[in-house]
Amino acid sequence: MLPRRIWVIAAAGLTTALLAGCAPLRVNSYVPRGAASPMTFHTYAWAADDQFVTGDPRLDSNRFFQERLQMAVDEQLAARGFTKAAPERADVVLHYHANMTQKVDANGADLRYGYCDGCKPYVYDAGTLLLDMIDGHTGKLVWRGWAEGSMDGVIENQSLMEERVDLAVTRILDRFPRRGGQSE
Repeated sequence: MLPRRIWVIAAAGLTTALLAGCAPLRVNSYVPRGAASPMTFHTYAWAADDQFVTGDPRLDSNRFFQERLQMAVDEQLAARGFTKAAPERADVVLHYHANMTQKVDANGADLRYGYCDGCKPYVYDAGTLLLDMIDGHTGKLVWRGWAEGSMDGVIENQSLMEERVDLAVTRILDRFPRRGGQSE
């Protein structure tokens, strides 16, 4: 039988691996005070392509990321009764911002509680996806939604990126107010 310490280390490692695979996606939204009600809008357009710069060359050069993001948003907005329109006629203009940064997890809890003498800090990709709806007539922000979480392995795996984009967009727009005043 293996010593108890090895079982504890193995259990801690397995738990960490499982949690990293399903790292939480934190989602939130914001409506500025005094903004027009987002529920009064019916048409939308995307901002000019030259405004889509993420700051991460791995995403900026990945046209599939941008296409998937726009497709996912288009589908979600259509399901909510929005119609795509020419930019000069749209009630709202959509902007997105995506950011990927590398962060360090010091693995401090394992060291603090003695679970792992050999644990080492590790670097992971953390991402934020932000979607803004700007009033097409006034140019003022009417709604903002965002999702943030671990994006480890996503840049290198196109199908995983598509899944994460779809999930993030769905969860972000689930926070958008529904007609009749209900948000999910």
